[in-house]
Amino acid sequence: MKLEAGWVPVALSASIEAGTSAGAVVDGSEIVVWRDNSGKAHVWEDRCPHRGMRMSFGFVRGDHIACLYHGWQYDTAGQCRYIPAHPSLEVPQTIKVPTYASEEKYGIVWATAAAEASAPEIDGLTEVTPVRSLYIDRSADDVAAALRESGVTDVGLLQVGDDRLLVALQSISQNKAALHIVIAGAPAVHAGAKQKHYAVWAERLRFDLEQKAEVA
Repeated sequence: MKLEAGWVPVALSASIEAGTSAGAVVDGSEIVVWRDNSGKAHVWEDRCPHRGMRMSFGFVRGDHIACLYHGWQYDTAGQCRYIPAHPSLEVPQTIKVPTYASEEKYGIVWATAAAEASAPEIDGLTEVTPVRSLYIDRSADDVAAALRESGVTDVGLLQVGDDRLLVALQSISQNKAALHIVIAGAPAVHAGAKQKHYAVWAERLRFDLEQKAEVA
């Protein structure tokens, strides 16, 4: 799914610590996911307006993220606030990084460019335990079909005995996708052996899908 079409999972919340950033790709669009020091996650286009450097290569300082190339600093709304080479300059309002709406739910960072899209709602899913993000060299359509065969519902839920998983699918490119996987329930209950168990399950799914691609 493209960002313009609705809410897309882009990272596990646990993988983006305060004061860090990471690059990602959604259906060919490069984005940066970063978390300010207050703990809020942000999702932007991964490009500094100055010289096109990836913002994901930059560094977070408080509630600003700075480009690695020339140190231009941007606030949480994407507006450039400081240019080190011209410290007294009142930065023009036109210097701004395009941003996406973002929200954290179910242990996952979601983003969208759709003005009227509703954030995902899954009944009964409150506390979660992160498993992992997994990258697969197959199209999102192929991965979605394999998930359906495994019993995953349209909203990404999978019941395995007494356990319930959320398996959120992200399209990266024509032949690459990602899964962001969490277990429904508190880490105090599921951390450790169950995390490892479902990480292995995901690895097997990836292996089977990529093996099918090689045979085809």
